[in-house]
Amino acid sequence: MSHTADVTGAAATRRRMMAWSLWDWGSAAFNAVIVTFVFSVYLVDGVGDDLDGPISASSWLAWATAAGAFVIAALAPVTGRQADAGGRRKRSLASLTGAVVLVTALMFFVKDDASYLWLGLLLLVLGDILFELAQVPYFAMLRQVSTPANVGRVSAFGWALGYLGGIVLLLVCFFGLITGDGGLLGLSTDEGLNIRLVAVLAALWFAVFAAPVFLLVPELPADASPAPKTGLLDAYRGVFADLKRMWSEDRVVVKFLLASAIFRDGLAGVFAFGAILAVTTYDFADDSVIVFGIVANVFAAAGALIAGRFDDRYGPRIVIVVSLGCMLGAGAVLLFVSGSGMFWIFGLILCLFVGPAQSAARTYLVRLTRPGMEGQNFGFYAMTGRAASFLSPLLFGLFVFLGGSDRWGILGIMIVLAAGLFLLLRVPAQIADRAAE
Repeated sequence: MSHTADVTGAAATRRRMMAWSLWDWGSAAFNAVIVTFVFSVYLVDGVGDDLDGPISASSWLAWATAAGAFVIAALAPVTGRQADAGGRRKRSLASLTGAVVLVTALMFFVKDDASYLWLGLLLLVLGDILFELAQVPYFAMLRQVSTPANVGRVSAFGWALGYLGGIVLLLVCFFGLITGDGGLLGLSTDEGLNIRLVAVLAALWFAVFAAPVFLLVPELPADASPAPKTGLLDAYRGVFADLKRMWSEDRVVVKFLLASAIFRDGLAGVFAFGAILAVTTYDFADDSVIVFGIVANVFAAAGALIAGRFDDRYGPRIVIVVSLGCMLGAGAVLLFVSGSGMFWIFGLILCLFVGPAQSAARTYLVRLTRPGMEGQNFGFYAMTGRAASFLSPLLFGLFVFLGGSDRWGILGIMIVLAAGLFLLLRVPAQIADRAAE
């Protein structure tokens, strides 16, 4: 196909690249503040702290998140495919982003009372589903704001802004609304008001910084003869037909999707269990963990920015291979050292290479994808990622059980990273972007 060629050439401007990247910066409001550090913690330690019954709020949160992952895996390929066919990537991104903003704002109504736990869980999981689906057209637009010569740097810049945006908003929320009694603003903490206002701030943050991509990046032109509208069952038939065709005609993409699903889960495990290990194994105090988290995100952002140039020059595959190799080396050292000083050194080395691997994975799929099929392939990217998301938690827990110490959970994460690296080495290197063919 060649219907994206004109868009690709016209969109390769700094202004459009910045507009696209600001969505990454704004999306940290949901990723970092809502899902990871603030609202999910509020649900477990505040809203559901005195929940009746034998099942804890943490267990309900885990089960709800697992159910959401299943929905994402089921819907992502269909939504991505439909956005490609109808020239509706920006429209799809706008509607899904707007829905995430609305759901985030509605979290204001989740009061610090056990009766509101179910509303909070529903909103959190619904927001997570919508956010993951929004990333499909967003990632697919990468080729519209870059050229084959700079796609690695553009992807890395956006990824770095995502890390930095999360840090900035977390600091604003922590000092302005959370620390002490309602933060520097002195907000009331009754019924969790200050945390509920954090949700409102996160919604506004995302809405403001997501807006430029809709104003400055042009929509992908629709096919001259668009496919007729089909029902859900027909859409899934099309998805399975796409998979069958990819296996016979474009097997390299299938191999990369499988490899990336595994090593991306390993990358997620580094951040998911890093704070736990810092406290239980390397003698970190609670406040030191927060400081480490901020520095770790800065290192990940810096690593992504630096690696973007190597991505464009040597290809994303070598960036991912080197990153995973260095992470395995740092993990091996952490297995045998003790103390917070060692964790500061080798934990930050791990984080330095997380950003490059994540950014280059996005670039690699763009380069492997034929023009006009980006939404479809990133739909499969989301689906396979969710399908493999149990590996790191499962192996981390298994090795903690077998070894009798949280330290041995590191080995579980290393096995996931090593398996992803092994599969990636079986994917042919391809520096050239198919848009340039």
